Amino acid sequence: MNKVLNNLGLCLKAGKLCHGADSVIEGIRSKKVKYVFLANDAADNTKKKITDKAKFYSVEVNEEFTSLELSNAIGKSGRMVIGITDENFLKILKK
Repeated sequence: MNKVLNNLGLCLKAGKLCHGADSVIEGIRSKKVKYVFLANDAADNTKKKITDKAKFYSVEVNEEFTSLELSNAIGKSGRMVIGITDENFLKILKK
């Protein structure tokens, strides 16, 4: 679990992720986002928007981390949603 969070920071530095609900939704629509991390303590409205969009475009959603864990992993405060845009980083994160 900690390994996944550490790799999210690397993914950000490499420019292979987007964060924030609007940015991730746009990434899902444009088929750039391959995988989504959604904070398990996100607001119900945010969860519904993200999961509905992800389901429609067949993008997997992971809800195992809190917003604090996700925010700390990428060094940005208040992040509820992170989208992974690179297949190779996705393979590393799913190991």
